[in-house]
Amino acid sequence: MARDWLGFKDHPRGLSTLFMTELWERFSYYGMRALLVLYMTAPAIEGGLALATPEAARIYGNYTMAVYLLAIPGGFVADAFLGTRRAVMIGGVMIACGHFALAVPSVAMFFLGLVLIALGTGLFKPSISALVGALYARDDERRDAGFSIFYMGINIGAFIAPLVTGFLAQSVWFKAWLAARGFDPALSWHWGFGAAGVGMVLAVASFARRNGEIGGGQSQPRPLDQAAWHAALVLVGTAALLVLLVLSDREGFTWLRGIFVIVPAAAIAWFARSVQADARRIAAVFVLFLASMLFWAIFEQAGVSIALFADQLTRNEVAGFAFPSAWYQALNPLFVIVLAPFIAALWIRLGARQPSAPAKFALGLAFLCASFLLMVPAAQLAVAGKVSPWWLVGLFLLQTIGELCLSPVGLSTMTRIAPAGWSALVLGIWFLAASWGSKLAGVLGARFSADAVGGLAWFFLEQALLVAAATLVLAALVPWVKRLMGTTA
Repeated sequence: MARDWLGFKDHPRGLSTLFMTELWERFSYYGMRALLVLYMTAPAIEGGLALATPEAARIYGNYTMAVYLLAIPGGFVADAFLGTRRAVMIGGVMIACGHFALAVPSVAMFFLGLVLIALGTGLFKPSISALVGALYARDDERRDAGFSIFYMGINIGAFIAPLVTGFLAQSVWFKAWLAARGFDPALSWHWGFGAAGVGMVLAVASFARRNGEIGGGQSQPRPLDQAAWHAALVLVGTAALLVLLVLSDREGFTWLRGIFVIVPAAAIAWFARSVQADARRIAAVFVLFLASMLFWAIFEQAGVSIALFADQLTRNEVAGFAFPSAWYQALNPLFVIVLAPFIAALWIRLGARQPSAPAKFALGLAFLCASFLLMVPAAQLAVAGKVSPWWLVGLFLLQTIGELCLSPVGLSTMTRIAPAGWSALVLGIWFLAASWGSKLAGVLGARFSADAVGGLAWFFLEQALLVAAATLVLAALVPWVKRLMGTTA
């Protein structure tokens, strides 16, 4: 019955295995993410790190950037040495260890946990997406629908996660329960982090039990000298990017953030001039890269400015029932769960008449723009006092529609146009867009201040206008990008 309702019966059997594995991995990631900035900015007396908002936003941006940036060497290692199935297992174990490190109330263990999760996700994330892509032929019209179903699995885990970890970390009831049993209620944050670790253990167990249902996933051996040379290039390049982007936080070096635009723009100009089809497709990848980077820069503020707006400027109660502010993080995945089957069915019904990938990206940006425009009047009302939760419900609804037009379609497109044998590495490059977008989310979110609500309306409006401009540019470029991709659809 569940297989029929989710639509698995129309797809390869291995999709359900990857669905469940990713569900629990995303439970662990989003369960921790819902608490991260709130924990860092909470006063020490409440068990937090008592960091100022700009510092917490900087750490958040650098951490989420590293999670996706490390997908580049992780994808290379999976392609060249481990194979994608083995990379999923090893990465999953590292992620679980990272979450359990966060469960220990120590500043040193906190940063160790972030490092382990980032390294493990670098192996896990591109590899499991490559395994989904390997289930389908390149011209299989079920591909986008399959990735939409896979994306729904991500969001089932992401929906459950903040409800569980937010309850453990923030709820008055659980804090009282801890106190009654002799535990320090100020350490409730670490119970939430520990729950995220349990989710990752379930992800590894699910994959280990059923990975025989998945075909492929083994590395293709390459000459040792060639593999070592490529590994050195990838590792040095990734390390250099990471150092430069962390350095860009320092006064006098913020100009380094120009890398975000200059590098992909140079790649577009270089590859678009080629007569080789694969090279021109890489140029198309980088056009979509820029659109995706901007999308995630605004979207990922759910963990920074939107999380702080929810915690400090929103009435967190419905019909007299008070709830943890982390529970707002469940709205986006809830809407994905509800809407993803309809979006997947729409693409299937439209078949060859469905919008092209770049057109879907433009739609995604348009809905994202609308979500931040909605926050302008919400910010204006916050001057007079805390606002209704319904403003945030509207924000997450609009962002979710935009996300479903962009993110699963992006994954599907990358696996379709990647050169043979390099799908995991191309997906690693694709996740670089999310990496840089997450870094920019921290940069933008650092400007949020609940003590200066009068300026919040402009804070949201200027970002909405930036996305609106990008939407118009991408819409105008759709025919050209389709030619680069070598497709008319």
